[in-house]
Amino acid sequence: MFMIEYRDIGWWYWLVTVGLLTAGILGWPMGFQLAIGLTVFQLIHFALREGKITAFPIQVRIGYLLLLLIALPKPMQLIYWIPMIGTWAQVIFGYCTMARMVSLLPWNRREPFSVNFLKKTFLSRPVRGSILQGFAAAAPPH
Repeated sequence: MFMIEYRDIGWWYWLVTVGLLTAGILGWPMGFQLAIGLTVFQLIHFALREGKITAFPIQVRIGYLLLLLIALPKPMQLIYWIPMIGTWAQVIFGYCTMARMVSLLPWNRREPFSVNFLKKTFLSRPVRGSILQGFAAAAPPH
């Protein structure tokens, strides 16, 4: 049930980020800006590590960064609840909603878009590594 990945640098990035988002929601607005800065830093780190901007972990971090930036203006800051709750789910249970959403993009999927595909995407158990790897492992052999 719990998927605490304390040996993974990505997990630590998410843990600090969600701490900053939580601090922002609790009344320290600088937390939002620091979360954005840390997300940019981790995006650069993973881009260098992966070697290509199209890598799935990079796509997830770009989507996450865009969500944080959309929520930055004061009237939009209620939106920060979404990545905060989602990131806590990622840190504690390994369930990454953003990765599941990014997996739906046409270049990341091999299955046609359908209600069953959506159910499989959002209701499947968390997996270690990428959700795309989990789908590949669950796919029937050709």
